[in-house]
Amino acid sequence: MIRPPAVSGQFYPASPERLKAMIAQMVDENATKEEVIGLVLPHAGYPYSGPVVGATLSRAKLKNTVIIIGPNHTGLGKPLSIITQGKWTTPLGDVEIDSELSKKILATSSYLEEDNLAHQFEHAIEVQLPFLQYFKSDFKLVPIVLTYATGHMCKQIGKEIARAVKELKREVIIIASSDMSHYEPQESASDKDNQAIEAMLNLDGDALLKRVAKLNISMCGYAPVVSLLSAAKELGATKASLVKYQTSGDTTGDYARVVGYAGIIINAAEKHPLVKLARQTVTTYIKEGNIIEAPAKLTPEMTGKAGVFVSIHKLDELRGCIGTFEPTKENVAQEIIVNAISSATRDPRFPPVTADELDLLDYSIDVLSEPELIESTDQLDPKKYGVIVEAGIRRGLLLPDLEGVDTADQQIAICCLKAGITPSTPVKIYRFEVKRYR
Repeated sequence: MIRPPAVSGQFYPASPERLKAMIAQMVDENATKEEVIGLVLPHAGYPYSGPVVGATLSRAKLKNTVIIIGPNHTGLGKPLSIITQGKWTTPLGDVEIDSELSKKILATSSYLEEDNLAHQFEHAIEVQLPFLQYFKSDFKLVPIVLTYATGHMCKQIGKEIARAVKELKREVIIIASSDMSHYEPQESASDKDNQAIEAMLNLDGDALLKRVAKLNISMCGYAPVVSLLSAAKELGATKASLVKYQTSGDTTGDYARVVGYAGIIINAAEKHPLVKLARQTVTTYIKEGNIIEAPAKLTPEMTGKAGVFVSIHKLDELRGCIGTFEPTKENVAQEIIVNAISSATRDPRFPPVTADELDLLDYSIDVLSEPELIESTDQLDPKKYGVIVEAGIRRGLLLPDLEGVDTADQQIAICCLKAGITPSTPVKIYRFEVKRYR
């Protein structure tokens, strides 16, 4: 499929020379580039939303594949659609569809369907392409259009996009194409948009949906944004920042009926040194068979002695979790190294991690406080305290704040099961707290 421009000469110049010249006036060539997981970009005519797009993209390190999720303004085609092959044409050249990733997303998704018609005249994706081409001429595209979808569907689509990206080990940027409030007075539009923006900056898709509904925010791409937020969090996003907000009134001078435009960057905070140490340990051991040394210069969290558990997840599923109840090494760093290798290779519930899996793994580190003997289960709180149950030489441990474990009785029962302690056996119960690093 060759998808020709639908709004060239309307939303942006049809002449390549004029188009490049216009974009050049809207970007910041001196901006510091950031590692970006996702972006929220507007999609109006360039004189109106172009300065927001330009300022935001100027700060992004672009990747070889860009996934763009846009709304369906035309009502044509399948409500939740993707194109998996072909090219999109703009005055600046062709953009090839990343067929491998698109087909993987389609195969993974519970809701997306292959459909060209939904994309044929839709501008929300198209208007992003020349700006992207200005910065990087050889990227590939995954185009997705969402019409009506429930919050659950939007979030599920995002999770499935992230799963496909992880499985193919792709480096991507995901863009949600959306304008903000439509045709309201400047003050009203800004007030409403600020509340929607706050939810996006908190990476909270549920809050965004509630505010859009409660405040009647005419944000055309809220569904793509919810999918973006869901995908971005699965890919490690921890923070977002507003680059620029303005309205059509800033271009026309007419503030009686404006459209709002927001440019937002979503990225991941740098992994904590304890998590980086666990990843480096496992990667080196699996690839080379070598056990790394503890860092020569220890961070404050690496010093001292404590029990440590290293948990490994692959595509949100547990892949290994082993640790020590109490310290066995000289410091936390050494404890992490030993337990990271054990989690990756000696957890009896799983086969050893292989080299092909390394890029799909996420790590969390729990550093345990000294266990405290308690007299009553009233002193337990499953969200705050982990539990150790002891009977003779048998001991079972359960970390705190685990999904599906809501009562102290559940914690104790699981600990007994893990340790092979029968329910009628007298036991000692200890509680402990953890500092969790992800």
